[in-house]
Amino acid sequence: MRMDNPVRTRLKDGGVVVGAFITIPAPELVEICGLAGFDFVLIDAEHGPISPESAYPMILAAESRDVTPIARIGQNDRQVILKYLDIGIAGVMIPQVNTPAQARDAVAAMRYSPRGVRGLAGGRGFSYGLAEPAKDLVPIINNRVLSIVQFEHIDAMEHLEAILGTPDLDVLFVGPNDLAQSMGFPGEPAHPDVQVAIDKVCATARGGPVALATTASDAAAANRNIERGFRMIVASAPSLLATASRQFVQQIQRSPIDD
Repeated sequence: MRMDNPVRTRLKDGGVVVGAFITIPAPELVEICGLAGFDFVLIDAEHGPISPESAYPMILAAESRDVTPIARIGQNDRQVILKYLDIGIAGVMIPQVNTPAQARDAVAAMRYSPRGVRGLAGGRGFSYGLAEPAKDLVPIINNRVLSIVQFEHIDAMEHLEAILGTPDLDVLFVGPNDLAQSMGFPGEPAHPDVQVAIDKVCATARGGPVALATTASDAAAANRNIERGFRMIVASAPSLLATASRQFVQQIQRSPIDD
């Protein structure tokens, strides 16, 4: 288990990172993403069947291929967040954060005192008591965690500046699908009104300490989002697999070839 976080470091230095959403509990898929060159995997414990128990081998797979494991956790609950952090997750993303109080609660749950309220019980992050004293490791582990909250409801717009001002918040992740739904356009993330709202988020966050993240369906979409100011891009690993598989099948010549 690495005690640093190269993704957090790169973002703090102004760089761009690219990752893959993993929605199925498959360590092998995590390994493939690492071998493919992704900077991180975003293990999705909000949608789908992934639990702390199934996430653990995925984290080990990420570590074996030197790709940073991050988790999206469906509950903004300190005890739930704790379980994923204690098994080695290097970053946490909390969805549907619409108020400054929700943002503060989420980020505080990710770090030990004095920067947060994360419970401290040793374990894997402390090498099961076989490494340095806990008091020396606490600040190192605090600096390891990448804290992410999601902007995916239009009601959060009125609180945007306050959310961006949350202490220790590293990334604001714009979720276009739920944002569109909250604006009355379900299934239309490209709707002009939705894109105007996203442009406002980009303008508000530009030049600040909090990096912006979002999704991309392909490399062209990723590059467009980077041009808009996003520095953390996430693609869906199952969708990439499905697209490549369909393209392969459609390009096969199935009709008989005349001699």
